[in-house]
Amino acid sequence: MFYTHPNPPASRWISVAFLQGDEADEALGMIDRDGAGAAIEYLQQWDYGEETTEAALENGYVYDGIPAGSTDRTIESDGSTYALTYSTTFGYVSLLRRHPADSESELVPASRVSAMQTARAHPDVADPWVATRDRSASRARHRVAL
Repeated sequence: MFYTHPNPPASRWISVAFLQGDEADEALGMIDRDGAGAAIEYLQQWDYGEETTEAALENGYVYDGIPAGSTDRTIESDGSTYALTYSTTFGYVSLLRRHPADSESELVPASRVSAMQTARAHPDVADPWVATRDRSASRARHRVAL
């Protein structure tokens, strides 16, 4: 299923890394201590260039805009290839990379983005991006009912 945008953007965003719980603590600590730039630099180690792009395209982690929930902080510097979203409330951090728009890239419909954000906020809801071991309630920091 392809989402058609009336005025396609010049670029889209692909997911590079999503860390939560204990795995996100180091990046969240960097943001507090050294600022978002340090966390972006740290998270870039998970960007394998074309391999990351292909995986994101294959798995549908391509977005028309930066996906972010109401508790997320979003950092996007002018001219930067990367954007950072994070939530200290829910204990996760996400790095996205700008990707040129083309006819082969599939966008994730807004309804799916909302479902993924809900899954990130509710650890007991399966999120295909998160390893099964990381979905347990014991790894969650907070639970909310939306």
